Amino acid sequence: MDRTFAIIKPDAVAAGQAGQILGAIEAGGFIVRAMRMLKMSRTQAEGFYGVHRERPFFGSLVNFMTEGPVVVLALERENAVKAWRDLMGATNPANAAEGTIRKRFAASVERNCVHGSDAPETAAVELTFFFSASDLL
Repeated sequence: MDRTFAIIKPDAVAAGQAGQILGAIEAGGFIVRAMRMLKMSRTQAEGFYGVHRERPFFGSLVNFMTEGPVVVLALERENAVKAWRDLMGATNPANAAEGTIRKRFAASVERNCVHGSDAPETAAVELTFFFSASDLL
């Protein structure tokens, strides 16, 4: 079994879609190993998205991710990173496949309702950003 990291973003939480997204995650064969709702501080968001610091959208991304609560998740299943990215769908919901989370719930490329790790190495770092080792037993 592999693990990946996911976030249900503030737009989806505010729209009352977190439960439906969690249902899609479980229907997709994932086991939720850890879950927490929190409101990211500016420092947390800047640290988490630090790889994008030089990109023009960094400021708006940080503002978006701190505007309301998010749900952070540790997900487990075989080929977890790829399976989660497939279930999420393309970053731009207009390009996302039918039935994917972003096709169903995302408003735009900027407000795209969920985040997922892009590689197993990234997942390992992102999981420990929000969860302790004891959270992930």
